[in-house]
Amino acid sequence: MTGDLMTGVSAPVEMRDVAPWVERLARVGYGAKALLYITIGILAAGAAFGWGGRATDTEGALRLVYRMTFGRVMLVVAAAGLLGYALWRVVEALMDPDSRGNGPKGIALRIGFAVRGLFHGALGIGAFRLAYGDRTDSPDRTRDWTAFLLDMPAGELLVWLAGGSVIGYGLYQLYRSFKAKLGRQLDLSSLSGQTHVWVVGVSRFGIAARGIVFCLIGFFLARAASQHDAGQAGGIQQSLATLARVGRWPFAAVALGLMAYGAYELLNARYRRIKMT
Repeated sequence: MTGDLMTGVSAPVEMRDVAPWVERLARVGYGAKALLYITIGILAAGAAFGWGGRATDTEGALRLVYRMTFGRVMLVVAAAGLLGYALWRVVEALMDPDSRGNGPKGIALRIGFAVRGLFHGALGIGAFRLAYGDRTDSPDRTRDWTAFLLDMPAGELLVWLAGGSVIGYGLYQLYRSFKAKLGRQLDLSSLSGQTHVWVVGVSRFGIAARGIVFCLIGFFLARAASQHDAGQAGGIQQSLATLARVGRWPFAAVALGLMAYGAYELLNARYRRIKMT
């Protein structure tokens, strides 16, 4: 039995349904995230194994989707899903459906949900713009935001705080990949025991790989703060490029891990408990 890995709610909590349209959009949003991370992972794995891929980020993945057969339709669906995912994250931040609480840890997690909601909302808007004719090269948003913060009073401190927060989130993802009881969020009771074990393993592998990427993003922000240079900041693409310089196998492992994270997001799309306490 694997119940200790996937369960762990100490006491039953009364749950109620969210609005059906919120649930549908949230599930499409998890599917859209899965598409992006699987695309990023496949391209990175191709580069690691010499198949002609490259390191890219979420916006690069959206542009690749657009060039596929029926790409515009897929992009519109993905955009709607990303906006739905953003809405669900904001609902999580405000309504606390998983009972994170109002302690320091709970507040930090809920602020993180809100920030992720805003990020994916902007990504969804960008996807709609791309689908309906905007072909301009997207700027490096991480470096643009870093430059914006550095120009503010106490800008270096703000970037240091941003970098520390991102590193903290990455470390939390690494912790979550080994310790978190995923059954709080996923209802996998319908799966057989062996499938259950595989699902847990793939999910944990994917969460850990994403945690490594976020730790690197946080390191880049800290480096930008220490040198007062926004050009030292970087996102997913720069993180993967750094791993490629470290070595083929670390790069390949994280690339496969991002594909596994995409699979985990597909599980969220299908099995996520989207309810309110």
